[in-house]
Order: sequence, then C-alpha cells, then structure tokens
Amino acid sequence: MRVVALVLMLFVITLAKEVPFTQEDRDRIRNVELKVERLEEGQKHLQKQIDEFKRDTQRQFDELKKDTQRQFDELRTFLYWGFGILFGGMGILIGFVIWDRRTAVEPVAKKLREIEEKEEKIERFIKELARKDPEIKEIAKKEGLI
Repeated sequence: MRVVALVLMLFVITLAKEVPFTQEDRDRIRNVELKVERLEEGQKHLQKQIDEFKRDTQRQFDELKKDTQRQFDELRTFLYWGFGILFGGMGILIGFVIWDRRTAVEPVAKKLREIEEKEEKIERFIKELARKDPEIKEIAKKEGLI
C-alpha cells in the first residue's frame, strides 16, 4: 500500500510541473484581446445602427399616423359639407313645396268660396220662387232643396 501511495505522490508531483509560458502564447492572447476589442467595437456600432433604425422607424410611424389623421380630418370635413349641402337642399325643397301648395290651393279656395256664395244665392232664389209657385215648390221638395 505504501508503494501505491508513493507512486501516486510521484505522479502528482510530475503533473504539478510548471508549464513554460512562451512568446507564442503571449501573441495568441494578444490576438484574442484584439479580436475581443474589435468585436466589442462592432457590437457598439451595431447597437448604434439599431438605435438609428428605431428612431427612423418611429419617425416614419409618427408621420404615417399624422398623415392618416389628416386624411380622416379631411374626410370628416368633406362629409360635414356634403351632409350640410344635402340637408340644406332638402330644406329648400320642402319650403318650395309648401310655398307651391299654398299658392296652388289659394285660387282653388277662392273659387270654392265664390261657388258656395252662388249656391246660397240660388237656394234663396229657389225658396223665394217656391213660395210664389206651387209647381216649383213640389219640384224643390222632390229634389230636397226645401
């Protein structure tokens, strides 16, 4: 068992040897550091481009939103004017129809009053005649004038 322990100790001692650090290793480390710096610079540049793209995209979105709002405002104004003209025209048309009816009915009403006055005069005339002539009185009763 002591032999195994001795062999193990020798093995550990041989593994613990210091590895020499050569100039080639230093150059490799320096190259890796340079590549890391370039990678970091590339990431910063890429982040800057992403930020610019975000700003440009946001600006374009804001412009599109303003343009869309302007178009809706123009459409709303157009509809207000259109409906205003439509309802105004309808009001004028209704006013014209009422005025036309009134002017058309007025002569008819005047003529009707004249006819009614003549009818009253004729009825009075027939009643007066019926009092004087019995034959006319019979005819007037038969026709329902008296």
